Amino acid sequence: MSQIINIYCDESCHLENDNITPMALGAVWVVKDKVKEINQRLREIKARNGLENIEVKWTKLSSNHYQLYLDLIDYFFDDDDLHFRGVVIPDKSLLQHEGFNQSHDEWYYKMFFVSLKVILSPIYRYHIYLDYKDTLGNKRLQKLHDVLCNNYYDFSREIIEKTQLVKSHQIELIQLTDILTGALTYHYRNLNKNNGKNLILKRIIERSGYSLNQNTLYKEEKYNLLIWKPQEGWSE
Repeated sequence: MSQIINIYCDESCHLENDNITPMALGAVWVVKDKVKEINQRLREIKARNGLENIEVKWTKLSSNHYQLYLDLIDYFFDDDDLHFRGVVIPDKSLLQHEGFNQSHDEWYYKMFFVSLKVILSPIYRYHIYLDYKDTLGNKRLQKLHDVLCNNYYDFSREIIEKTQLVKSHQIELIQLTDILTGALTYHYRNLNKNNGKNLILKRIIERSGYSLNQNTLYKEEKYNLLIWKPQEGWSE
């Protein structure tokens, strides 16, 4: 039986009319057999910082309380079992949905496929987890599952075996994905007023070895990044 890979997904500034220019989609992936151990290590890092029971999120990162976040980022880069894929859309205002006969939601699902297609391989099985955000989550999740399976001709769902909504406060790996994804939109919004976020962003740039201003190699496995443009991938 093929190995199972867990993928934890998050999104930042993805709404069409939120008056924020950039958008990012992020995914952390790891072999399922390692998930329990990694979640335990993440909880231990929280405990060492005296914050065992809190949910870490990019939006909660303050100018003065950032050591926990630095420790989490270092753990991500130190653990060879953890991988990240990020896709940044630098300017949502350039999108022309009408010209391609699609809604923003339809384009959003296409972009999730763009985000995940680098990760997916027919030799593995995948369990995909998304953060629960609203009551429309189940409908969106089903649509995403359909889009992914159709594009991989996985009509029997033997590759993308499972998609599930989860609550981020219960899953440390979703929280880690939130931090890595939120850092991308912070960078592309050219924000710099939060010292804690500035330090986390700097640490990601240092540890990844990438400026975050251009694509990584397609097969980069640790910190994989695509800066999407309208003429790339799913034409927009």
